[in-house]
Amino acid sequence: MSRIRSVASTTPAVHRRTVLAAAGAAAVSAGVGYALRPTDSQAATTAGPAEAPVAQPVHQAAPVAAPLAPYTRGTTVASIAAPRTSSGYRRLGDGAGWSRKVRSDLAAPKAGRAGRRTPLAAFVQLTDLHLMDSQHPIRLEYLRSTDVHAWRPQEALTVPGAISLVERINALRGAPATGAPLQFAMTTGDNTDNNSRTELDWFLTVMSGGRVTPNSGDPRHYEGVQNSGLKQYWQPDSSTRDADKQLGFPHLTGYLAAAIRELNSPGLNIPWYSTVGNHDSLPLGCFGHGDSWLAEYAVGGKKLMSLPASESKKLQNMLRKGNDPQGHAFRDLLKAHARNMRSITPDERRAPYTARDYLTAHLDPAHRGVGPVGHGYSTANLDAGTQYYSFRIADDVIGVSLDTTDPGGHFQGSVGTKQLRWLDRTLRENKDSYVVVFSHHTSDSMDNTRPDPAHPGERRHNGQEVVALLTGHSNVLAWINGHIHRNAITAHSAPGGRSFWEISTASHIDFPHLARVIELVDNKDGTVSVFTTLVESAAPHRTDFADLSQTGLAALYRELAYNAPGSSSTLGGGPGDRNTELVLKKG
Repeated sequence: MSRIRSVASTTPAVHRRTVLAAAGAAAVSAGVGYALRPTDSQAATTAGPAEAPVAQPVHQAAPVAAPLAPYTRGTTVASIAAPRTSSGYRRLGDGAGWSRKVRSDLAAPKAGRAGRRTPLAAFVQLTDLHLMDSQHPIRLEYLRSTDVHAWRPQEALTVPGAISLVERINALRGAPATGAPLQFAMTTGDNTDNNSRTELDWFLTVMSGGRVTPNSGDPRHYEGVQNSGLKQYWQPDSSTRDADKQLGFPHLTGYLAAAIRELNSPGLNIPWYSTVGNHDSLPLGCFGHGDSWLAEYAVGGKKLMSLPASESKKLQNMLRKGNDPQGHAFRDLLKAHARNMRSITPDERRAPYTARDYLTAHLDPAHRGVGPVGHGYSTANLDAGTQYYSFRIADDVIGVSLDTTDPGGHFQGSVGTKQLRWLDRTLRENKDSYVVVFSHHTSDSMDNTRPDPAHPGERRHNGQEVVALLTGHSNVLAWINGHIHRNAITAHSAPGGRSFWEISTASHIDFPHLARVIELVDNKDGTVSVFTTLVESAAPHRTDFADLSQTGLAALYRELAYNAPGSSSTLGGGPGDRNTELVLKKG
């Protein structure tokens, strides 16, 4: 099968509204992030057979004069953050890297392929950044009274941590397995945490470049659980013997002032694309929009910081089961505890944002960076009210970004019939191109088929239905996602030999704080390989408690996450889920 024909030549029905251009250059489930952890593109429109416009190709790097060579510096092949002390609060240092594992679940690797292979594409996946307004009134920190996972000591440092990850990606001089130029980066959702306008602005600034102040409310002071005096939270600036200090967490005078200080992000030096997650779509990642009282509470001057364990348990169980998708019971609980709330500074910037707000912000020229305009989204998405699209990665590879969030509420996902049909049509119309699918949810976490309130008559489809659709097409190589905050790589196959790899990557809020470089290569022997290589942020593994600079905070972010009470040691996955070569037959 020829793989070199363009979308324009193979699918004349698909129109190219090219508003975007690459400017200048080229726990232990996710969901409720508090505790459960867990250029126009071809956007869905209401007109035209494909219901969508197609993106221009991403920036193609100039031909490389010298032979390509693997570039593993700064990746987890070379080194990983690892504990250098054995008990109590454990300090981190340089540890041995993770070797690459060849997986032959879907096809046998053939000898000599390393000398034959040709790179098809190379890009970076970031997922579950959870950029967090840690002082936001709607946060559920008080659930820590029943579940130690419900609040993380590192949560005030998500912005310096994300900037350091951008710095790492910018420092990569080629792809780790082949040395091919990195073409773009894709975020696979939960870019923000509380569906707050503050967080959306921080995310877009971190990715595209500029100055960002990770603070809301009082511009002079932090106002949240970490200077509340409540012993169930780490009180870094105080000598209070809180629960975390009893575990060895340090007393760091000036920490909170540093955490809300203005920072500078260089922005990614490669084009970047965006995929939406449940925390980007829904307040707290689980409540539908529409309750005006909750919207007012989000911008108001009161914040609940403590709750009895018995009530916390009831609320957490309700959230886990998705029994309050519109947040009405949550609203009633907050009202019942109005007298127990603490006063904070109101801030209109904390207002929840809608899907339209999300699209408009991505299209704002202030957040263009190196492009593309809209970062995958387009005016066609605005017109149609959709958040899914396709884009051309290379002459013989396209990318498809799905919206797997359910506007009906709950942190698990699904897709509507219209989107599923669009996906099937897009795959058929690009049958001469390899396809990489991006989404936030994994196939196993798409089990929420609650109707979309805006389209009550439209059926919702689960992850296994998406798998069945993808295995029905011979051109799908990989489905790349996040949500579960854990590295996991799953082989999917169907009768007739059609197969693809599902690649789920750990978050950048919980240790081990990873992103993933993905390379597609043609082995010239009837097989294709998908290389996956994990990367950490650019922050040093070792921390210095006296260093509260931007870099020092990014390093501390990682170490605090490693030591967070209740943190899981399994999120990094096994050898077959980390640095891999995934082999499959050509379609």
